[in-house]
Amino acid sequence: MANVIPIIDTHQHLWDLTKLRPPWLEKAGKLNRSFVMADYLEATAGLNVVKTVYMEVGVAPADRIAEAEYVTDLCQRADSPMVAAVISGSPDAPDFGDYLKRFKDNRYIKGLRSMLHRPDTPAGTCLKSAYVRGVQRLGEIGWSFDICIRAANLSDAARLVDACPGTRFILDHCGNANVQWAANAPEREQWQHDIAQLARRKQIVCKISGIVASAKPDVWKPDDLAPYVKHCIAEFGWDRVMFAGDWPVCTKTATFKQWVQALQTIVADATEEQKRKLFHDNAVRFYRI
Repeated sequence: MANVIPIIDTHQHLWDLTKLRPPWLEKAGKLNRSFVMADYLEATAGLNVVKTVYMEVGVAPADRIAEAEYVTDLCQRADSPMVAAVISGSPDAPDFGDYLKRFKDNRYIKGLRSMLHRPDTPAGTCLKSAYVRGVQRLGEIGWSFDICIRAANLSDAARLVDACPGTRFILDHCGNANVQWAANAPEREQWQHDIAQLARRKQIVCKISGIVASAKPDVWKPDDLAPYVKHCIAEFGWDRVMFAGDWPVCTKTATFKQWVQALQTIVADATEEQKRKLFHDNAVRFYRI
């Protein structure tokens, strides 16, 4: 069934292996192939996805400029729903200021992400002084910062937000909760507490996304995801949550359509206004698109 509420996908991944080859793909199984705009349009057909925001895909540092130029071109194309992009970067790099200068006047680039959830990234990385200063620079040029961090390190995220009062933040993937946690698991209880603490910071919003990838393949149901989605919405409120597809990473367990339909089921009792905020209106306001 087509979705009557227009959707803005605030987390669209694409990678064309003829142009860029993210190094992590070598061990990514079925994701180790090109996923281009034509594939995305096929995956989202009939769902009323009207605009997308590109999310960086972990390219090698040497390919970051090429990635930014690639998605800028996609944003300019009339046959593409992509209207904005979040690029990659290292806030603690010595040349980070020069990197920002290169793109700060690019009207399509809205923010930056530096993935903190990789196993080889030590806890506390985002709290080092050079990193904090880099994230503060983002706010100075009007860019946002996507926090993609392990659930166990959400308290680091709160401290980073506090240290950068002039920067707007997005928490990716419901704080990377694992929907297979038991109801009384310490990890789940800590995640609930940390989400509530983060949500008290008013310059951060939350992407409702990602969690389906941690569900049990083939047998998961919307009810498995619902407690995590509802907790994030309850803590952040309907004005500070945004739908995000996380395609094609979500295809580990679900098609784009299955994820959209699951979320529609979870929020079925919400008002039409609340649903529009989640799926469309908040993204327009936050990304100024």
